Amino acid sequence: MESLTHADSIVVRTSPEALYALVSDVTRTGEWSPVCRACWWDEGDGPRVGAWFTGRNEVPGRTWETRSQVVVADPGREFAWLVGGSLVRWAFTLEPVADGTRLTESWEFLPAGQAVFAERYGADAPAQVADRTRAAREGIPATLAAIAGIAEAG
Repeated sequence: MESLTHADSIVVRTSPEALYALVSDVTRTGEWSPVCRACWWDEGDGPRVGAWFTGRNEVPGRTWETRSQVVVADPGREFAWLVGGSLVRWAFTLEPVADGTRLTESWEFLPAGQAVFAERYGADAPAQVADRTRAAREGIPATLAAIAGIAEAG
């Protein structure tokens, strides 16, 4: 399977702890994501390893929901989750820097996810994977800029 990853960073003028509190609150994802319009914790859970949440995604002509499981919840350092428990890994990592916090968002389309796409889409799987890769490459910088705007506005 091909390695499909992308990451980008931005410096945000706030502390790692404050920024972590923001990005680990999945109920706010709709404020910054260009695709995910809403998220909610399953069964009233919260940002802890093992917790599940559901996200509603929308693009022109298509709306769908995914369930994700938190795999890293390290306040002030990293918040990460796996879509479908094994398909795609998303993460926010935080690093203190002189002007605030370097926030990095990363995306990895895991082998299990690629296998699901191959089974689901057959000959169209490469085009579907390319579409998801493009969306991540375009969406990550937009997401980071929106998060920085929210965090810096206080």
